[in-house]
Amino acid sequence: MGNTHLAGRWKRWIGLVTVWMLAVGELPAVKTAHLTGTFEVDEFFRFLHKFGFQKTEKHSQKDTEWDTFGYIYGNITSRINFTVPVTLAVLDKRSFLEYYANRNDYDRDVACQRMFEKLDKIVYSRACNPHAEADYLRRIPCEKGKLCVDEDTRENVVPGSQFTFVISDPNVPRFWYVSMVACYQNVSTCQWHHYDYRKLHPDPPSIDYDITLVNGNPNRQTLSFFNPLLFHFSFDRQNTLEMYLIFFVVYLLMVPLQIYAVRLQKHPVTRLFTVSLVLEFVSVCLLLTHTIRYAMNGVGNEKLAIMGDIFDIFSRTTFMLILLLLAKGWAVTRLQISVSSWILLMVIWIPYCAIHVLLYIWNRTEVDIISDIDEYQTWPGWLVLACRSTMMLWFLWELRTTMKYEHSSQKLDFLLHFGASSLVWFIYLPIVAIIAVNVSPLWRYKLLLGITNSADCLAYCVMMGLLWPNRAGQYLLLTGTNFGGMDELDEFNEAPHIVHRDSDTLHSSNGDLAVDDYLDNEDDEIETLVLSTDDLLHTGNSYSVSGSSGSGGGGGGSKPLTLHNGSAMNGKGGRSFD
Repeated sequence: MGNTHLAGRWKRWIGLVTVWMLAVGELPAVKTAHLTGTFEVDEFFRFLHKFGFQKTEKHSQKDTEWDTFGYIYGNITSRINFTVPVTLAVLDKRSFLEYYANRNDYDRDVACQRMFEKLDKIVYSRACNPHAEADYLRRIPCEKGKLCVDEDTRENVVPGSQFTFVISDPNVPRFWYVSMVACYQNVSTCQWHHYDYRKLHPDPPSIDYDITLVNGNPNRQTLSFFNPLLFHFSFDRQNTLEMYLIFFVVYLLMVPLQIYAVRLQKHPVTRLFTVSLVLEFVSVCLLLTHTIRYAMNGVGNEKLAIMGDIFDIFSRTTFMLILLLLAKGWAVTRLQISVSSWILLMVIWIPYCAIHVLLYIWNRTEVDIISDIDEYQTWPGWLVLACRSTMMLWFLWELRTTMKYEHSSQKLDFLLHFGASSLVWFIYLPIVAIIAVNVSPLWRYKLLLGITNSADCLAYCVMMGLLWPNRAGQYLLLTGTNFGGMDELDEFNEAPHIVHRDSDTLHSSNGDLAVDDYLDNEDDEIETLVLSTDDLLHTGNSYSVSGSSGSGGGGGGSKPLTLHNGSAMNGKGGRSFD
């Protein structure tokens, strides 16, 4: 295909990316460490956030520089006076799951009683369970300008807040779940009931909340030992900022080098790889920007994060397209591939891209944040892994076909190493996804993020080395403004498409060139073959190839064969005969 056709394709892809960017704002935002919003009582139940708190060190002491406790604090108020308060619950996983499972009972009173049935035995209540130690509940809303009624010690409350939960777990890191429910406890009977606003208010009242969840003491943010890389991050997301910083530095070095290389070697393969690399660099920049802002305020910019994820998807799928094209022999044994091959490739590759994007949307909209599963433990995730495995098998088939018709030992060696390294890139994700099933959710996200980004970065480095102008001429048919030296020219002259035969095989008994006898039919599917190394460097000139003869052009009256402008003989690819 010509460069014009490639340019047209990329214009269409840019248009599709633009549409996706416009649709970014429609995707729901991921929960942040700083929660703000309004809870309508007629909702009955609202899940606010799941947050991983770090392990509390044994030497940790509250309100000191060694404080490793977790904190949940903020303000919850309402513009309407509630007859009785509803409930804010902060629960660990073991207590939360049964509480959460009973929320859907049609009878709201029964739902409230079942939700708090087991909690009543372990949760502190001044009126109903004064000897319990678990401080999991707060009665809300709180009166403006005052502490919540359950906060009896002002020193334990973060300044500027109406309530504070201090999370301590000296054994292991753990997820905690924050929610609101329109249930209240009758302090006389200690029974739980639904807050039926229809009996008390003409319209459903609302509660405004501003809640922050952090790992570390919020009173120590101005001191030198404060760690902004951990403070706002849930335990399962800690250290992601450092990861993005490392990849940003690596790509910051790679992108200018690749732009320099593509200017020396203007070929669709190198241009396509440059596009893939730039997309990945833009993705890392967007995700790094979001993560830095998140570290500063606990919110970040979710639109930047979504855009970064989408750019990452297009970068990886474009890189896969490059591998498939090289496996088909493009720029290795042929200069072009047929229109039918392009159509087949696009028919398979474009749906794969679409499925990958659908998985991303599914993961953000359909996967319950309460469940401890990742995107590759859903049916769209398994579908993507199956498609990736299918693409890997197709890649191996195309590579085998290309190697079958290649006879240069140097190119065969290149194809062998290229296939092995590409196979590792194809198969690492299914293997990691299977392993991640058995990894704790507290570590799973960082494992997947670190391995996938490291594997992709390594793959880009290897590909950039293979396509570097001074090396690519040894095994790839990439033309540029110049070559690194005569070594590359010698390698081209020894390639299998330069066929050397004795003079008597080129001429019939009457001295004429037996072209039809020489050309075989095995190369029909190779659309364009290279004439010689000089043809690559001097396209557009006339080429003369004469059979072996004695001095002065004798040898039985043999005639020189002349090919003009690299035109094909008998409708087939031109060849050079010595």
